Amino acid sequence: MPLTRSRTSALRYMALVLLVVYALAVLFFWWWWDHEPARFDPVDAAEVRAAQRGQPVVVGTVTTETLIRITETLLDKRGGYLSNDKLPPGVWMDNVPNWEFGVLTQVRDMSKAFRNEFSRSQTQSVEDSDLQEADPLFSTPSDRWLLPASERQYRKAIGHVEAYLGRLSDSKQPANFYARADNLADWLKIVEVRLGSLSQRLSASVGQVRFDTDLGGDAAAEQATEGASQRMVRTPWLEVDDIFYEARGNTWALLHLLKAVEHDFAAVLEDKNASVSLKQIIRELEESQHGLGSPMVLNGSPFGFFANHSLVMANYISRANAAIIDLRSLLERG
Repeated sequence: MPLTRSRTSALRYMALVLLVVYALAVLFFWWWWDHEPARFDPVDAAEVRAAQRGQPVVVGTVTTETLIRITETLLDKRGGYLSNDKLPPGVWMDNVPNWEFGVLTQVRDMSKAFRNEFSRSQTQSVEDSDLQEADPLFSTPSDRWLLPASERQYRKAIGHVEAYLGRLSDSKQPANFYARADNLADWLKIVEVRLGSLSQRLSASVGQVRFDTDLGGDAAAEQATEGASQRMVRTPWLEVDDIFYEARGNTWALLHLLKAVEHDFAAVLEDKNASVSLKQIIRELEESQHGLGSPMVLNGSPFGFFANHSLVMANYISRANAAIIDLRSLLERG
């Protein structure tokens, strides 16, 4: 009998030790994975990778390489891709998955721009076969973990973009990249909409009374559902940090894409006297990437004692968006 009790106590002790070790391991990986990847120089990275592949750097190389590098970072950063994790600690984390979704949003928009704009000389031209395959693969739901997993689809998409990149400098199997003002303006129009939405969602962290301006400027306009003339919009407390990190992911990816565009569209920007406007957008987005000086996203009142990180992020995004509107206007002028 004493032996049985002793054995039972030993088993309980071992179970307790294993539970503590497991808990510590989960906490360690939670801390280690809760990390935003560092920035990189798109031009330098593209030149290095082009040299490794034995390919010249041509128009479009930097933007294409940057799209690939951003997606690879999404998949290969600390902890890998977490949005579809079903086990601890990934299943309990929300900051990094929201950051991932923000990055993925910009990847999807740029992929569509490649397919519909950058790789085509006109609306009647044929789509590039690799970009036609990559676009729907990037649109795979971000939380799919089985048959097939999101990561697998995104890696397939990377493979198609790499194939397109290889053909950019290959005269036997040609692909093309058209650095034109109208192509760039079309992509920036999508960016403008994304940033405008993010700015509104971030600003709602403190609650706002918003007037219905949906039909403004057109007396004959109609809408399917009538809305109130004004309404209170406020982000639920538990979603404030989700929107903040989604915005961080969007701006991180967009910052790199704009630096790549600055290189590939240099002649167009110079011709439109728009280089300085793009540099100002990049400056605003760089400011949005400063490290958080707090262990959590604070949601203080606008003029209160505590900071409101969402409003700070909204400020940088709004200023970048205003500059994008001006840049697009310059590009659309004859």
